[in-house]
Amino acid sequence: MSEKDNLHNADGNEDLNSKAITTAETVADNQDASTQESTPSEETETVQPVEEHSETIDTTETADTTERGENATSDTTNNSEAATSIKNDAHVDEIEESNAEDAEDEGNVERHSIEDKDYHAMSMEQLADEFETLLKTKKVQTIKSHVDEIKSEFNSKFSEILDEKKEEFLSEGGNEIDFFYSSPLKKRFNALYKDYKNSLNAYYKTLETNLKANLENRLRIIEDIKGLINVEENINTTYKHFKDLQEEWRNAGPIPRDKYNNAWNTYHHHVEIFYDFLHLNRDLRDMDFKHNLDQKLKIIDRAEELAKDDNVTRAFRELQVLHKMWKEDLGPVDKEHREAIWERFSNATKTIHDKRQAYYADVDKAHEANLQKKEAIIAKIEAIAKDDLSSHQAWQNKIKVIEGLRTEFFNAGKVPIKVNEATWAKFKSAVRTFNKKKNSFYKGLKKDQYTNLQKKLELIKIAEDHKDSEDFETVTPLMKKIQSEWKEIGHVPRKDSDKIWKRFKAACNHYFDKLNAERNAANKGQVEAFEKKTKLLEELKELQLSGTPEADLETIKQKTEEWNAIGPVPQNKRFIEGKFGKTIDGLFNNLKMDKSEVEMIKFENKLEHLSQPEDTRLLDNEHHFIRKKIDEVRGEINQLENNLQFFSNIDETNPLVKDVLNNIENHKENLAVWEEKFKKLKELY
Repeated sequence: MSEKDNLHNADGNEDLNSKAITTAETVADNQDASTQESTPSEETETVQPVEEHSETIDTTETADTTERGENATSDTTNNSEAATSIKNDAHVDEIEESNAEDAEDEGNVERHSIEDKDYHAMSMEQLADEFETLLKTKKVQTIKSHVDEIKSEFNSKFSEILDEKKEEFLSEGGNEIDFFYSSPLKKRFNALYKDYKNSLNAYYKTLETNLKANLENRLRIIEDIKGLINVEENINTTYKHFKDLQEEWRNAGPIPRDKYNNAWNTYHHHVEIFYDFLHLNRDLRDMDFKHNLDQKLKIIDRAEELAKDDNVTRAFRELQVLHKMWKEDLGPVDKEHREAIWERFSNATKTIHDKRQAYYADVDKAHEANLQKKEAIIAKIEAIAKDDLSSHQAWQNKIKVIEGLRTEFFNAGKVPIKVNEATWAKFKSAVRTFNKKKNSFYKGLKKDQYTNLQKKLELIKIAEDHKDSEDFETVTPLMKKIQSEWKEIGHVPRKDSDKIWKRFKAACNHYFDKLNAERNAANKGQVEAFEKKTKLLEELKELQLSGTPEADLETIKQKTEEWNAIGPVPQNKRFIEGKFGKTIDGLFNNLKMDKSEVEMIKFENKLEHLSQPEDTRLLDNEHHFIRKKIDEVRGEINQLENNLQFFSNIDETNPLVKDVLNNIENHKENLAVWEEKFKKLKELY
């Protein structure tokens, strides 16, 4: 026997807590437990309404038999009053409307169990992925609200990109009528949406046919129940026939939502009339009344438990199921209990309704806070858009800041629906203003880069035209000049940068490689001289003097002559001459001879090295240096002699005067050496 059989079986043995209430809990547990719930919205693709059935509740209708009498009229009136009470309660209307929507298809539970996500914070790629997942894993009739929100967010983000691409196109001189932009991601999304619409249309086409058939079947069942009171047969047979019709009603399938309440109210009206008719067999009626009362009391107990639940979304979803069971699975109770149990059930429903309204009031407050965040972000973007930037780096930095603010905007959460479009439009306008200024800057920058490109192409032509030249004396300065000019020219378009640099570098390298090869051949002797001098320098560093001045002086002279005989070294290797001079000076300093004499020997040795016929610049430099030293020493002597005038009344034995006199004498000896050096130097000119 099915659960529905048990729920309506007159013996009342079925435990609602173990099955019916558990069913309600299971359904509710499968609902979306997120903190925000969408208010059910009407489907865009509505099923065409079926023709209104003429059958409505007639509260004045009575049976032809005298047995119904006042009881039937009283029960019918009482039922009408209850219906009026229910109709006037907003908290019950909310449940009824939601259940009516769910009754139109069999995906109601799944629709409520789909997780609500923050589509606003998702990227276009994530939105497309989410759309595809819904299509593959959920029934098409259950995902409309999610698809609508995904589509709205995707189109808004794509519209922003489209505006930016259009602005770039126009800034580069394009004609607005010629603008077109798409992307693989947009094509993918459009294909997904087309599949969705095709599947949804096919579903509704089938559903429309089924809804009409189910409605006709249910209206036929109502007519059959109405006819039971006029059938002359055993009451037990009639009662069994009635129970079969009830089971047939429960299995009749969904009907159009706009016919839902009227059909169910008409059905309940005639069911109650039948129960009034059953007063001829009170045992059967009372068993049903008792069973229905027990089950409704259990539903009330569960509803009162839900009224204490802090998860208002879950409580509301399970309450929907309880109302559906109350209305669709259970029949009437004795009229003496009807008002009391409905009052309890209605009160529990109102408590949940009020908590739900308070919850949405808090959600509205959160949305208002999100609106303030987004307005602050928009204000920052507008302020940045007013900045006048003049460099590529400055714009790149601001672009990163704008990207960060865009991310903040999308992550700030939902705003009140009434200002959602206006807020989004204001955000796009601020970003568009920034992008226009950015594109204007880069338009001018691209123009400059194109000019720079032409300049560098001209330099490339010069380099390539002269890369094979053997007129090194003329071309080498030219090649160095264009290399310097290349560095002074600014940026070129990125797509051309690497390509033209490689061409220019290849031409220059080709020329200088050829030049270096030529010089290496000419300087081969200088390279060999450098190698010999390097070896000789190492020997000098290890040389040990004998201690005999004449012999040691001859040794130093021989090594110097040997060094000079080797010849010049390459220009970039002349540092070795300085090392040689320091080494020779060290050897001279170790000679046991008069310092002045040693100094002159060192100088004569130096002159031999400086007097190279191919380069007189070294002698010129030395000439200038000695003249400068002579002038400095003379100046110091004059200064010291002037200082002596302050000691005219002091004895020359005075330590201070004596020190000045000694200092003057030392400077004069030093001056004599420099003058002798100058004399030797003049002899070479």
